[in-house]
Amino acid sequence: MKKIVITGMGAVTPLGIGVDTFWKNLTEGKSGIDTIKSFDPSELAVQIAGEVKDFNPSEYMPKDLIRKTDPFMQYAYTAAKEAINQSGITIEPERTGIVMGTAMSGISTIAFTQDALSGASHKKVGPRFVPKILGNIAAANIAIDYNIQGPQFTVSTACSSGGDAINTAAMCMQAGKADVMLAIGAESVLCPLVIYSLANAKALSRRNDSPATASRPFDTSRDGFVIGEGGGALVLETEEHALARGAKIYGTIMGCGNTGDAHHVTAPHPEGRGAIACIKLALNEAGLNPEDIGYINAHGTATNKGDTVETSAIKKVFCDKLPYVSSTKGATGHMMGAGGITEVISCVKTIETGIIPPTINLNEVDPECAGIDFVANTAKKADISYAMSNAFGFGGQNSSVIVGKY
Repeated sequence: MKKIVITGMGAVTPLGIGVDTFWKNLTEGKSGIDTIKSFDPSELAVQIAGEVKDFNPSEYMPKDLIRKTDPFMQYAYTAAKEAINQSGITIEPERTGIVMGTAMSGISTIAFTQDALSGASHKKVGPRFVPKILGNIAAANIAIDYNIQGPQFTVSTACSSGGDAINTAAMCMQAGKADVMLAIGAESVLCPLVIYSLANAKALSRRNDSPATASRPFDTSRDGFVIGEGGGALVLETEEHALARGAKIYGTIMGCGNTGDAHHVTAPHPEGRGAIACIKLALNEAGLNPEDIGYINAHGTATNKGDTVETSAIKKVFCDKLPYVSSTKGATGHMMGAGGITEVISCVKTIETGIIPPTINLNEVDPECAGIDFVANTAKKADISYAMSNAFGFGGQNSSVIVGKY
């Protein structure tokens, strides 16, 4: 098998724009969650989210493209731009491709457009509405601007979309279809329609009076996840291609897993069947044993079933060789498709810096999750050679990505 390496990274997150800002605020234990500012949430039961702050798209993309794109596309474009610039790559059009991961594409544009249409006397919808909501157009805009003509896929596997974008990109290169692939994840679902649904499903935290402490992965007092938004991007290359151009290599994609629970649309399998299989597949592809993994960036959304099932799965695979585990969603909220990429970036940065990001707001570990070091509230120093990122989603979708030191 070809060795797949990471030569560029980009991030747009509730903790800041750019990988360096994101990482600094993450490791310092800051929270990006606050009262929603992008619209008036006062009539909603849930009024908090991890929004991207101080984002001016005109600083990152052509002005004529801004009015044609949904926010999730703008986050994708901005993250991809940072990753491409960091990589220093010269695009070879037919040997470069893109895989885009997004769970809900342009759902907020759909919701706000329908709301405006319902209350309008003149029923008019702009000609750009359809391309503005399609998941694949995020990748198309990047491909057009950078003349990327190779494989282009958009995967929508709920909250596993970002991790599956990496897996799909790696498979394209293993199959010889490209030498370079962009793996991108982006999401912006903040609108009353989505919030009403998830709140009625009792999936969201309702700590409106304390946004910064609302997302509490693995804590006994957790009451649901907090919606986040943003974008993440990786430039992936075959090792041969990266070395030939003298690229700086930040890490290696060691192995990926993808499985389905075949159990329930929203609830994980109670014994973690799919998660266990997924983690084992990633380890097998990486050629690693459980004890080789020093850190896991957990899916860790702060839902009752999700956290306990993931913890159980980790214990069953790693037994008495348990690695450090943390959930960065305490700080960012649940970024859905974007999180699968930014959490892999967190793993790469952990290996690079020797700093494990904390699980903030973890004051009392749920007894059902006890026995693991969740790096509560304060970052830790450790020499990590291999790290794993888990992303599990509705439909029983499971993704695990292992990265290693180059």
